[in-house]
Amino acid sequence: MGGVVLKKVFKNFGKTEVVKGIDLEILDGEFIVLVGPSGCGKTTTLRMIAGLEEVTAGNIFIDAENVTDVPPKDRDIAMVFQNYALYPHMTVRENMEFALKIRKVSRVLMNERVAEASEILGLTPYLHRRPKELSGGQRQRVALGRAIVRQPKVFLMDEPLSNLDAKLRVQMRGELKKLHEQLKTTFIYVTHDQVEAMTLGTKIVVMNDGIIKQFDKPLKVYEHPQNTFVAGFIGSPAMNFFDGIIRAKKDSYIFENKDFALTLPKELSTEFKKVINKEVILGIRPEDIVDYGKAVRKKYTDQKITAKIEFAELLGAQTYIHVSISGNFLAEVDPGFEFKIGQEIELGVRLTKMHLFEKSTLNAII
Repeated sequence: MGGVVLKKVFKNFGKTEVVKGIDLEILDGEFIVLVGPSGCGKTTTLRMIAGLEEVTAGNIFIDAENVTDVPPKDRDIAMVFQNYALYPHMTVRENMEFALKIRKVSRVLMNERVAEASEILGLTPYLHRRPKELSGGQRQRVALGRAIVRQPKVFLMDEPLSNLDAKLRVQMRGELKKLHEQLKTTFIYVTHDQVEAMTLGTKIVVMNDGIIKQFDKPLKVYEHPQNTFVAGFIGSPAMNFFDGIIRAKKDSYIFENKDFALTLPKELSTEFKKVINKEVILGIRPEDIVDYGKAVRKKYTDQKITAKIEFAELLGAQTYIHVSISGNFLAEVDPGFEFKIGQEIELGVRLTKMHLFEKSTLNAII
């Protein structure tokens, strides 16, 4: 029904290449999130799927039909925008009915669809109100309702929660997830917020500079990033990176730089053989660098590095300390851990959770 396929899709604005020949296959019923920094091409990609931007080269298919040159109104999609785009002089009911009236849907069917969408979204008590009488979250529900009544093959959403406050965003994420499960329709969602991407998507598309850097299930992207960009972009706080060299020493392998050396896990030795004496980047997430006493108790490691505490972020359930050695990086300590700014601290690194990237290509080795 609502599968979407992009084949070698390019988009240029004048001489500027914004989307650079991407290939993407979205299955019917998936919730796909396009995520990346501002200017990476994610919104432009969404707008090309919608038909709001012309494709410079390549083809777009919806439900196996080539829609590259098909007008937006004939693509059987519904789009939800960042700014809601509601008609201020119309009631909630009238806003939701508008697209159906244009299509000359019967009054009976129109009433059925509005009633069903209103029930799903909790809008039934507000059908007589105008947008100015609604909260931000209620307006966003109306925008969703207007899309739902059309019963499209594909829902397209361009940062629909970015205008809401933090608490309401969390609530609306849950509602969007439930909505997708109820409708079982294809959702394609754009955001720059990696938390939204991780919590909403059945799969996520990480984009940068007009290129798809990785496309996979959220947990797979988090645990097995294919390159340093994905590793640094997905995860909060961001992954720590250390430049160094892999050395062979008797029957073990060592990662070393000018500040410290770590003996690497033997179970990963097959991968290390490929990069002996080559420059690499070691990636470790902050939650896998902890105070040495905890690391030994938890049997994470018996190796340690010593660093100086620069400052701390106390976040309630977690406390992150910014430390300096080979540049600045983050480590996680237990709440209530006593320390002073400027003091040295011994840290244990959980190397079984390490990531290793080639310095020359920035692609993952492990």
